[in-house]
Amino acid sequence: MGLEAGGWRRLLRYLYRYLHHPDQVARFQRLCGLVAAHPPLSNGDCRHPGAAGAGGERGTCCRPEEPPSPPDSGGQEEEARPPPAKENGVACGSAGPARPGGDAPAPAPRRRREGAAAGPRPRRRNSLNEEAGGAEFVVGNRLLYYLFSLGTELGNELFYITFFPFWLWNIDPYVGRRLIVIWVWVMYLGQCTKDIIRWPRPRSPPVIKVEIFYDSEYGMPSTHAMSGTAIPFSLFFLTVGRWQYPYAFGLLLASIWCILVCLSRLYMGMHSILDVIAGVLYSILILVIFHPAMDLIDNFNLTYKYAPLFIISLHLGMGLFSFTLDTWSTSRGDTAEILGTGAGIACASHFNYMFGILPDPPLDVLPFSPPAITINLITRAFLRFAIGVVVLLLTRAVLKACTIPLACKIFRIPCTDIRQARKRMEVELPYRYMTYGMVGFVALFVVPCLFNYLNLS
Repeated sequence: MGLEAGGWRRLLRYLYRYLHHPDQVARFQRLCGLVAAHPPLSNGDCRHPGAAGAGGERGTCCRPEEPPSPPDSGGQEEEARPPPAKENGVACGSAGPARPGGDAPAPAPRRRREGAAAGPRPRRRNSLNEEAGGAEFVVGNRLLYYLFSLGTELGNELFYITFFPFWLWNIDPYVGRRLIVIWVWVMYLGQCTKDIIRWPRPRSPPVIKVEIFYDSEYGMPSTHAMSGTAIPFSLFFLTVGRWQYPYAFGLLLASIWCILVCLSRLYMGMHSILDVIAGVLYSILILVIFHPAMDLIDNFNLTYKYAPLFIISLHLGMGLFSFTLDTWSTSRGDTAEILGTGAGIACASHFNYMFGILPDPPLDVLPFSPPAITINLITRAFLRFAIGVVVLLLTRAVLKACTIPLACKIFRIPCTDIRQARKRMEVELPYRYMTYGMVGFVALFVVPCLFNYLNLS
């Protein structure tokens, strides 16, 4: 038995080292045609010798933005950010090759290279964390680049702020509000677990950082993989028996969604294989626990007299807890944003129940059949979505403009540098919580009331 136990420990250590090693991520990137760029050749040619064929076919040379060096953040993840690798004595992403005789590097020309003019641009970076850009890279397969860019967007704010409202306004509010409850708990537990475990993201090099938006966060588990598992499979389980459609097709679509998001995190260089696997398994565990309790949670939100007070207190307490786990990172703001959205949606559900807005259909009319696709249906759905999104964006802009200066004034924090002020818990927590709490409330209560007024229900 002792030998068997020792064998299991060795196997687990081997699996950990293999699945968590950055070389596996770099190998996957090379397999998908993503390689580090060599120094530019003459006449601006940035072909990679290994990527060009006999006919001289070029890949696409991309260079992420290189913002100023980040300010001191308490030493977070310093060991995960080694200096750029050098090729032939030239650091990737540096200004240019050194001149003979040891002179300073020649300044890089400001014009675009020929190979980058029509190619896909680098991933965006977060405006708050000032992360340094990575080395240049060559996109050898544009199809995979765009496919995995789509996959990673399925876990970003732009997707959430369009997908959830569209589902609430045009498809099924009952499924939508329950889906958001699951999403809030999955993302909250994932973000908190990151700040507790504190495993760094894959180091670069050898990994190529195609996306650096979330690079200041820890890597274990992958919350993109968690949301990419929770959202499609929750949709499948919440619509089974409620809507008539081929269930095999629904399960296949959910699986493709999940796989695409997970592989995109490896392609972007944001997570190790172990981060992604842990995110999927962690999300499945949360679904197993929360899915059976959804009836109880939803009924409480709808019918309990003091549900709004309990909802706001619970989500605010969860936010305060998450903000004490570690120093500043984009994870803190995202967590407050998620909690605020969840609180707003839950409170709106309670007021909808009180005033008879978006009532749940009786059980005897189930299951629903998908409606026939007509011009009138498409037009009304587009109008609802367009008007609703405009209202949400206006709400977000107004609340953002009001809450940040107000929080700075209340807590006597200098407001001359908004970027630094928003990194303070006293500013970021109320700003995110109040702004996105109101966005969630407007999405599920105010906008449907507006639709009733405009006869667009």
